[in-house]
Amino acid sequence: MSAGAVPFEDCVIRPVRAQEWKAAKALRLTALRDPVAHLAYLETYEEAASRPDAYWRERTANGAEGASGVRQFIAEAGDGSWVGNVVVLIEEAGSTDWAGLPVERRQGRLVGVYVAPGHRGSGPAEALFEAAVEWAWGRGAECVRLIVHPENARALGFYREAGFVESGVTVPLADRPQERELELVLGR
Repeated sequence: MSAGAVPFEDCVIRPVRAQEWKAAKALRLTALRDPVAHLAYLETYEEAASRPDAYWRERTANGAEGASGVRQFIAEAGDGSWVGNVVVLIEEAGSTDWAGLPVERRQGRLVGVYVAPGHRGSGPAEALFEAAVEWAWGRGAECVRLIVHPENARALGFYREAGFVESGVTVPLADRPQERELELVLGR
């Protein structure tokens, strides 16, 4: 098992490796075909599928290195298939986030959460979150947050079970300004 890997039943939770960009791309495209992808992600399958290989190489390399304040964790099944993913970003106090909101303290932000249907409710999501949150704490994050659409009941329920609570902040979607997503936070 490589450094940073966390065993979980038939899965291993570990950071992605830069050379695994094709698998990272395939998992993202699978996630974007999920029935609630329109609620969970800010891009469509068509947008992601049209991106050049150089984009996927760079995206995966950034998540593998972690030096840039980004780490991607994957859940790898015993047969080598990838069955889950989460990305954690470190946001610095005094900056602004992706939605243009001020970042008041050093924090982690979880994005790109996905677990394949056959593995939901059996533990990989919890193990992915544990790895991502621990990585954020290890980089001095004071809290970890995520954004979720209020109609994404499955995700909202899981996040609440994982200890995340609503902060009271809502975020408008750039392409659908009439809709607002909820910010959930986890403190130390």
